[in-house]
Amino acid sequence: MALGIRPFSYGLHDVGTACYAWIQPDGGWGWSNAGLVVDGDQSLLVDTLFDLHLTRAMLTGMRSAEPVAARRFDKLVNTHANPDHCNGNELVAEAEIIASRAAAEEMAAESPDRLAALMRQAPGMGEMGRFLMEAFSAFDFDGITQTLPTTTFEGDYVTRVGDKRVVLKEVGPCHTVGDVLVYVPHDKLMFTGDILFIEGHPILWVGPAENWIAACDHILGLPVEVVVPGHGPITDKRGVKAVRDYLVYVRDEAKARFDAGLSVYDAAMDISLSDFGSWGDAERIVVNVATLYREFGSTEQPGDPFELMARIRRERA
Repeated sequence: MALGIRPFSYGLHDVGTACYAWIQPDGGWGWSNAGLVVDGDQSLLVDTLFDLHLTRAMLTGMRSAEPVAARRFDKLVNTHANPDHCNGNELVAEAEIIASRAAAEEMAAESPDRLAALMRQAPGMGEMGRFLMEAFSAFDFDGITQTLPTTTFEGDYVTRVGDKRVVLKEVGPCHTVGDVLVYVPHDKLMFTGDILFIEGHPILWVGPAENWIAACDHILGLPVEVVVPGHGPITDKRGVKAVRDYLVYVRDEAKARFDAGLSVYDAAMDISLSDFGSWGDAERIVVNVATLYREFGSTEQPGDPFELMARIRRERA
């Protein structure tokens, strides 16, 4: 089932009254989305991108659409700490950079140099290295200057762009330790960060799954009409419900296999994904099962997540 409500095309999409989404097909590993909220001569950017080249292209497109307000960005919200949502922060360093406290701490602990070093090693890392090259070789991780949030919060936080209220809600830990939703009530618009992967498998790095399900329920309870996911096409509440259904399904299927004594890997291989056959990056199931198993009380150490995903991708193909 196609969940996009707009063409899944690269670049800037109008999603409200001077609100925009920057969309990057195919929405897979590293191909994240971002947003812009404008009122008068003020602007708020939602996330930057995985490298400086991609972020510069996005900022150029936004400045073409809003040459006054986007000439200088007043505020930037990082929805979470994954580098495909914050590696371009240095290009808007003049902005007030806002994130949850947990996300800011996670960013500070994760140097961009680590990913650059990993990719230099990838060609000699066998199957795992081939997986990393397939996922990330399109990006340039060299020369990124880590630029951290200047304003942090816990719980809920309200800011303004001109006369528009922008409501930030911390819903993590779930995908990461400090996930934040960005809601623009005036435009019935939600930017979700990686709380939503549309037409792609979500990845439960941290958990608990119940927090992620609750985040979906929160969105479904608001008068939201347009939803910009962290990855994938622009959607509406159908996309939110699809992600919620996936999380509930994988949680319940993983629990049944945990109770039956299967290992993380065997459970991930055994769970049917036929209802999500058109979704990308199905190898993430093994990370999701590993996180759920920890929630269920497992002490199993299944191994490096990228090595497991490389193996799952090959064996489930």
